Amino acid sequence: MNNYKKHTAAVLGLVMAGSPLALAQEAPSLEAINVDDAPIEEVTVTGRYLSASQQVLNERIADGSVTDLLDAETMKRLGDSTVGGALSRVPGITLVADKFVYIRGLGERYSASYLNGAQIPSPDLTRNVIPLDIFPTSVVQSLRVQKAWSADLPANFGGGAVNIRTKGVPDALVMTFEVGGGYNSLSSGENGFSYQGGDDDWRGVDDGSRALSPVIQQALTEFQGDVSTQNIYSTLLRQDPNATFEQAQAINRSLGLELNRDIGVQTKSLPYDLALRASVGNNFEIGTDWELGFGMGASYRSDWRQTTAKARNFNFPDTRTDIEQETTYSVNTAGTLNLGAKFLRDHEISTTSLLLRVTDDETAVTDFFNENREIPDGLGFRGYRLQFEERNMLTNQVRGTHYFGADTRERFSWLGSLLKAFPEETRIDWFYSDSEATTDIPNQVAVSAQTVTDPITTAVQAEQVLLSNTAGDWRFTELDDEVLNYGWSFNLPIELSNSAIELIGGWSHVSKARTYQQAQFSLGANAVGDNAVLQGPLDDVFSDSNVSSQSNNYLFDRQGTNNESYIAATMTDAVFGAVDWTWSETWRTVVGARWEDYRQAAVDWNPYGYTPDNPQITTDPDVLAAGAFQSDDIFPSASITYMSDWWAETFQLRLGYSETAVRPDLREITAASYIDPITGDLTRGNPGVKPADVHN
Repeated sequence: MNNYKKHTAAVLGLVMAGSPLALAQEAPSLEAINVDDAPIEEVTVTGRYLSASQQVLNERIADGSVTDLLDAETMKRLGDSTVGGALSRVPGITLVADKFVYIRGLGERYSASYLNGAQIPSPDLTRNVIPLDIFPTSVVQSLRVQKAWSADLPANFGGGAVNIRTKGVPDALVMTFEVGGGYNSLSSGENGFSYQGGDDDWRGVDDGSRALSPVIQQALTEFQGDVSTQNIYSTLLRQDPNATFEQAQAINRSLGLELNRDIGVQTKSLPYDLALRASVGNNFEIGTDWELGFGMGASYRSDWRQTTAKARNFNFPDTRTDIEQETTYSVNTAGTLNLGAKFLRDHEISTTSLLLRVTDDETAVTDFFNENREIPDGLGFRGYRLQFEERNMLTNQVRGTHYFGADTRERFSWLGSLLKAFPEETRIDWFYSDSEATTDIPNQVAVSAQTVTDPITTAVQAEQVLLSNTAGDWRFTELDDEVLNYGWSFNLPIELSNSAIELIGGWSHVSKARTYQQAQFSLGANAVGDNAVLQGPLDDVFSDSNVSSQSNNYLFDRQGTNNESYIAATMTDAVFGAVDWTWSETWRTVVGARWEDYRQAAVDWNPYGYTPDNPQITTDPDVLAAGAFQSDDIFPSASITYMSDWWAETFQLRLGYSETAVRPDLREITAASYIDPITGDLTRGNPGVKPADVHN
């Protein structure tokens, strides 16, 4: 209501300023006016709330930095379902893989994402930034993209920052329910790949059928991380001198049977897209001083997509090719709860609870030819990949804004000179944000096969799983990120005769902790009684009867190195200040600085270490010291804005300079090696990585 009153007062002032009654002249006395004869001029003033689009436009004009904004109305009108799709319409922003933002042409390493101004964790395994496809536009009030750094932002800044501002408490009763559908000409109704999953896949949750078996986990403990047949036999001999190698083989095969081997790839007609969305909220006035409100909503979206990727060898494009066909079933669910309270129209406290889940269930078949098997040979290779990836994020935030306005001065008049020492527009903001992001890949399966093909059309005529104990690969990955961020800031305006100065300052703290664990197992046959065992659907090849049969030498084992998992953390304390000076409504200068004390620590974690020679976490002081880093620096910023009607009705020219840093992701500051889930490459970190200085 304060903005409404100010807007109405400004309109009244403009109308009166243009009225003849406002001219500086000697006013006639009341006695000299004949009311019956004098004409009365009627003036009608209409006030209205600013639309969301106009509000973000005004915010962009009034911002001291280079920013772009999108409001909820625009996103809804354009039909974007996720924040990533909406941001792709902002100038200077490129969306990669439908979820990662590149600002000003720079990679995701140089982009930061915030939720209502607070730092939140990323549920992505390979990137530090948040995959923006997890945010449905239904929970978003506006998006703010800042392309020039200012001291109120964290100094870990390169190309830009995206602030996702969620919807708050409505002004009145609101109830919505939406049902939507979609059709994709390249996917919907077409035949795609699938396999037998779990009963809860439609909710984006694994029902436990894919999870790593507790029997395997117990065996890893019993056999100290080595479940090979030879080590099982050695362990049995220590327990019983009469133990036999056949007993060890039986135990090894039984562990292989604990893997989820219901992985037969099928073709099916892909369903159409489905979207559901509902929300409810209201606002209540409690007496003359209080206003309470709530808003809550939920959304569900599911879709099937089929893609084909083709690659050719540069030197042998006609004989060495790679064609991958992938079908992805995606489920996106979200739930929000907002509570708000206003007191005397000068004080507002609000809470936001946000739960997001995005699940991608991928089934891919790749046919390829290389230097060992070329297309004219009539022989090729085939790879199967099944991956169920569930990403979750839970955020709870509390925010407060307080003004020293007229209502507050009247109600707390007993504070006297303390309140009068500050202008009415003095503002204090504070926030507290606690977030957790998890990624769970309970079953990533890859199976290698060889094929007999038509030398002309490359059509597969027959196939057979490779005769190898590593033909089948099962990986289980878990990531847990927790971020705690809180702080406060103030804005102190000072009005002078021909200029305005605003003093800005504040403090913030952020801590981030991560655990990353990856386990990799193999199952395959070194020998079979009949080659037909390796032919047919994958669930038949790895059936109970085939794996258990003594005629087939199926072997189960743990693969990978002992440093694929890690534990890491960072902590940052910051103090910032700035002076925002506007002179004659023409020039605006903002000069600020931020001091940050940054600390990082990381260590390799071997979950399968059971001896002093092979510990889970090293005690070597040199190794531990190499994984720690600390620095405290001051980061300055300055911007100048020229404002006039020179080129347009509203014209601004902005110049800015800042010094920031780009810091490594937690996965990059350990010596851990891990399989990149996107590229499939073995990637290693480096404890010696240090932040880089950036001049913008």
